[in-house]
Amino acid sequence: TRMPKIGYGSNQRTRHVLQNGFKKFRVNNTADLELLLMHNRTFAAEIAHNVSSGKRRDIIQRADQLNIKVINRNGRLKQEESE
Repeated sequence: TRMPKIGYGSNQRTRHVLQNGFKKFRVNNTADLELLLMHNRTFAAEIAHNVSSGKRRDIIQRADQLNIKVINRNGRLKQEESE
């Protein structure tokens, strides 16, 4: 079997880096955000797909307090109608 050549790998510094310069970190609850407290300039939180909308709201509020970027902050949040 043929093996891939070493030249096809991506640069180690830019591997797993998003276009905005952050790396993803999957978050399931607000306690997971505490892990990003010292690394909020390197990692951005990504809320897992199976988190309910109520917990998402709590996670986003806590992330704003800790100055952590949330990648998918608009998912499953209904916009409040203001008339």
